[in-house]
Amino acid sequence: MTADHDRVPILEALAEYRGKGRLAFSPPGHKQARGADPAVREVLGDAVFLGDVLASGGLDDRLTRGRVLERAEELMADAVHADHTFFTTCGSSLSVKAAMLSVAGPHEELLIGRDAHKSVVSGLVLSGIEPVWVEPRWDPRLRLAHPPSAADFDRAFDAHPGAKGALITSPTPYGACADLAAVAEVCHRRSLPLIVDEAWGAHLPFHPDLPSWAMDAGADICVTSIHKMGSGLEQGSVFHLQGDLVPPQVLKLRADLLGTTSPSVLLYAGMDGWRRQMALHGKDLMGRALHLAARLRTSVERIEGMHVDGRDDLCGAVLAHDLDPLPCVIEVEGLGISGFRAADWLRQHRDIDVHLSDHRRIGTQITHADDEGTVGELLGALEDLAQAASGLRPVPPVEVPDPAELRLEQACAPRDAFFGPVEEVPTDRAAGRVAAEMITPYPPGIPVVLPGERLTEPVLRYLLTGRDAGMNLPDPSDPGLGTVRVVRESAE
Repeated sequence: MTADHDRVPILEALAEYRGKGRLAFSPPGHKQARGADPAVREVLGDAVFLGDVLASGGLDDRLTRGRVLERAEELMADAVHADHTFFTTCGSSLSVKAAMLSVAGPHEELLIGRDAHKSVVSGLVLSGIEPVWVEPRWDPRLRLAHPPSAADFDRAFDAHPGAKGALITSPTPYGACADLAAVAEVCHRRSLPLIVDEAWGAHLPFHPDLPSWAMDAGADICVTSIHKMGSGLEQGSVFHLQGDLVPPQVLKLRADLLGTTSPSVLLYAGMDGWRRQMALHGKDLMGRALHLAARLRTSVERIEGMHVDGRDDLCGAVLAHDLDPLPCVIEVEGLGISGFRAADWLRQHRDIDVHLSDHRRIGTQITHADDEGTVGELLGALEDLAQAASGLRPVPPVEVPDPAELRLEQACAPRDAFFGPVEEVPTDRAAGRVAAEMITPYPPGIPVVLPGERLTEPVLRYLLTGRDAGMNLPDPSDPGLGTVRVVRESAE
């Protein structure tokens, strides 16, 4: 039977709920906005509360006989060519953990690209899975990490034949993409599953000029954040499954283990609506976004001191396999300022927020929601930034290590370091000690230090100089990084 993508089961059920004027003597306690604080209602509007109902015993009956969520998930799976799709309202941070736990268990090995998001590391700490780190393809010129190659995973499997599968991140927050088909072939040759953390790739299935997405490339599980490049609300995430290497019942059980029993119907509705929007109009919407991104890239190149990283910069034999052009990553080092300083100036003086910033660039993502007006405002602000840059105070230098110096020895498992006996030591005396916490510049959220890794002087200098230059480090127990949480010496 052909799927009817005009249907939106969750939105239709919400409309029916509202139309019937159902009276609930159940959570949520605001009861269709009537009990909400007036100031909150004024800012958020009543529509938020009117869409906030119980998933079962509200949106659907108590036994979910209407299959409202199930029908929405089936339509999403059809739209993106997956066998099964699961919605979650706990973000891809939960989805990727559920995916990991469906492939490996405590004390079992899983191959993971070392450029993984902090949520993957949290999954290792919680699960006790033993990571086998696969090195990213480091670009020493741009100081960027690109996804590992298929050959990198092939060698790692040969060295660790007991590994249960692999996890790769693609696209990266900078738009760099892996050769997923080749990595999937490496896994499937061994009858092992491939998990793709594709949190930044919700849009990829909907236009032929975008990089191939995980399901079409043969991945077994794909995790996607609908809110990042799509129209979903924050925390809206889906994970897709295909093939027979991971039973769908197992994936659902693992997700239920971690997920909330009070999911937000608002988030469900956002994902359901996004699917219909893309299934019906995705090619046109993504085509316009690609046109706008191309215009932005061309125009920024005319601004003295700025450069947009493109395919020639990021793709090549030892770099990324492909590039998503919608995350427009702009180098501002030529202005004599850091990305941190640029992001702060744009927010303070032009009310523009960028996605990410680092020691030399900012990330400005273009989506289907942008138009000539929003891109024009961004370009005007960037031109103003270029004019103002010479008057900004000097930039504290960030001492970025060479790629080889960024790689730390994994002295013990992340779980053992995190939960074992620990102590806090001054950062200037932490070199040589084993970290018991994550230290992660955010965004993009890729940890520089993991629990169980042995700290070194170059990495500590990078973090301290980054902190002084404006790097956001939300993870450490000491936000100022005056001390570091490490494994107690007697336990090392």
